Amino acid sequence: MVSKEQKRASLHEKLQILRTLTHSQAANKRSIIADASTYIKDLKQKISKLNQEIACTQNTTSTTLCEEPSPLVSVEVVEKGFLISVFTDKNSPGLLASILEAFDVLGLTVLEARASCAGSFRLQAVGGEDEGEEVIDAQAVEQAVMQAIRSYPGN
Repeated sequence: MVSKEQKRASLHEKLQILRTLTHSQAANKRSIIADASTYIKDLKQKISKLNQEIACTQNTTSTTLCEEPSPLVSVEVVEKGFLISVFTDKNSPGLLASILEAFDVLGLTVLEARASCAGSFRLQAVGGEDEGEEVIDAQAVEQAVMQAIRSYPGN
């Protein structure tokens, strides 16, 4: 029978492998898994874009529209408020400010955030509702972020 120590060591080893594969700098389990989730979403987005590019190059004579895919936005309810993840496959100067303004309008305070603008734009933020404000649902947050992306000056 496998002891608790062996299970714990095995889990730790697997988390370190996951951390390495996803280029995570996180130290705790939750952050490693969150980084891995973001990494997987990014990979799915890249695969989708590549498949679309392949389809566009193969159908150059057809009338298929080859537009850029819309940004990937997800909002999850977490203990502190909302976990908001945004990914676009192009670098978008000014987009972070636009999204933060949308948070402000909603009455969300950014409690924690990570952003990257190297080649693509990625934001992962935890936003909590300001006290005294009306209750906000995840769908309203997602719609506000999508609206901020569509209407920011660089778009």
